[in-house]
Amino acid sequence: MKAEPSGTVTDPQGSAQVVSMYVSERKIYARSVTGWFASWRWALVWLTQLLFYGLPWLSWNGRQAVLFDLLERRFYIGGWVFLPQDFVYLTGLLIVSALSLFLFTAVAGRLWCGYACPQTVYTEIFTWLERYIEGDRIQRMKLDASPWTFEKFSRHTFKQVAWLTFSLWTGFTFVGYFTPIQWLMFETLQLSLGAWEGFWILFYGFATYGNAGYLREQVCKYMCPYARFQSAMFDKDTLIISYDTERGEPRGSRPRSADPKALGKGSCVDCGLCVQVCPTGIDIRKGLQYECIGCAACIDVCDGVMAKMSYPPGLIRYDTQNGLAMGLSRGERWKRVLRPRVLAYGAVLLIIASGLFISLATRPSFRVDVVRDRGNLARMAQEGYIENVYRLQIQNASEAPERYRIEVDGVPGLKVVSRPEVSVGATQARWVAVSVQIPPQQASLVGFGAHPITFRIARLQTSSAEDAVNEKSTFLVPR
Repeated sequence: MKAEPSGTVTDPQGSAQVVSMYVSERKIYARSVTGWFASWRWALVWLTQLLFYGLPWLSWNGRQAVLFDLLERRFYIGGWVFLPQDFVYLTGLLIVSALSLFLFTAVAGRLWCGYACPQTVYTEIFTWLERYIEGDRIQRMKLDASPWTFEKFSRHTFKQVAWLTFSLWTGFTFVGYFTPIQWLMFETLQLSLGAWEGFWILFYGFATYGNAGYLREQVCKYMCPYARFQSAMFDKDTLIISYDTERGEPRGSRPRSADPKALGKGSCVDCGLCVQVCPTGIDIRKGLQYECIGCAACIDVCDGVMAKMSYPPGLIRYDTQNGLAMGLSRGERWKRVLRPRVLAYGAVLLIIASGLFISLATRPSFRVDVVRDRGNLARMAQEGYIENVYRLQIQNASEAPERYRIEVDGVPGLKVVSRPEVSVGATQARWVAVSVQIPPQQASLVGFGAHPITFRIARLQTSSAEDAVNEKSTFLVPR
């Protein structure tokens, strides 16, 4: 039996074939690149990572500025305190994020993937560490192909240590959003870290190490679903990274001083650098491919080659399918941006984002839930008064203790006879039993049955202004 390069195994007589369903992925040695788009990509790497690693260490009102305390079920973001009942805001944020992704994709393709996706960002960081320790593309290829020596072992070891250290710090920072990071650091240094915190630090550290260090482009090509359904958001007026076939073909090498027209060639010198810098290993000259993450590294390197050849830039550029087919100018391409799909995404995004912002801006500082006492719906109190008992849950979403006044309205003569004022601690919830009574003469006037009433719970302040919440319920008058 012998193995063919394609993965098919045949016997010497060729009478039987065994087709392998697995073909090992070749390792991609991406070449470093500089340019306008590379600068933007690194600017976003710095911005996203400064936010990610820096936010847990910021303080606000004596506590961590951004903290998702799962044990206490309190979620702090700056001056906002969210309770589990505020889950609707997370839903709104996810909807806004999804619509933003749809809008950006319809306008300019995979901008998220190329510049801000965590997989792209951490792969960029890990690749930089790899280049710093082992050298650029050719050096890494030679190092991997060489026999094991002390230099090769030390470089590989140093790289693995750097990757693991960065990965564990990433996992530590991630857990620091759910456990106060200063306490987490103290527990780590004291070697008394809890089992769950230790597990999640190792879990997210290993995920970062594996995805950014080894899987890399395979996450984008095979594991990420966005690569599969992105085409549903593309159309012929979407800006994508494109190779100008009409200008570039026929491709071929030539001296710098040669006139390509005299040689019957296009602008592409067939240097292959656009393939060498691609993190997913594709050839952009073959057209749009789902593996392309839109990082624009091929644009930067091709523009550099065009400059050396004294050719105009833009052989590989952001363009649209209609722009390439119809020879549209830059202004004509941008006029097509405001098409119905983009306007629809933008309008829906604006409405939902505005609603979410207004809801957050006008969000009350406390919540109230009213529950009738199921054990005793109505009873006769002293002097013939009719009494109903309610349980009020007052949730204080502010970071200071508050005092509230409870009032009731809806039936003449109705009044609160117990706990007209109550105190609730900072970011705490408290259940309060409240008795409400009506005089016997008023009860006879309104008649028996259930009557709608409204509880008004007001937050007392030193000034004359006060916040209030109204909650509806019913008052039961028995026969």
